[in-house]
Amino acid sequence: MRKETYHALMEALRARPRLLAFLAGFNRLLTLAVFLSYPLLLASLSFFPGGRWKALEGAVLVPGVFFVLLTLVRKKLNRKRPYEVFGEPSAMYKDKEGQSFPSRHVFSAFVIAMAWLILSDLPVLGRVLLGAGVILALLRVILGVHFLSDVLAGALAGVLSGLLCLFFV
Repeated sequence: MRKETYHALMEALRARPRLLAFLAGFNRLLTLAVFLSYPLLLASLSFFPGGRWKALEGAVLVPGVFFVLLTLVRKKLNRKRPYEVFGEPSAMYKDKEGQSFPSRHVFSAFVIAMAWLILSDLPVLGRVLLGAGVILALLRVILGVHFLSDVLAGALAGVLSGLLCLFFV
């Protein structure tokens, strides 16, 4: 994204406060829905008749280990966020500095979706969560808190690490 594009996008959003409020609220709602689905996945694997302990192990280990690894990579790379690079606040209030690449929100959405898709008896929910992850990724870019490459890397990392859940089926 170029500075002019970022400026035009932020200006257009600020000129439409209702749209901005909707997009920011939808970003929060999707984030909350995805993250609340994770304990539901763990509970569904725990309370399954006879327990699905191997699947539960994968649902805890894969997202947990890769979340920590991704966090360490973000700290090491410490890529600036669009509002830092372009010197203009994002449309959605955010004051965190650096650690933009890869997007941890998007990674989490995709790894949780993959766990639902592979480990649960409700793979349709995994597909719904993958769609939510795509929308969340787009919102993070539109609202000016991530670059497109940040969310693409987060999604790719989430899908690839989520595929490791196959070893726990």
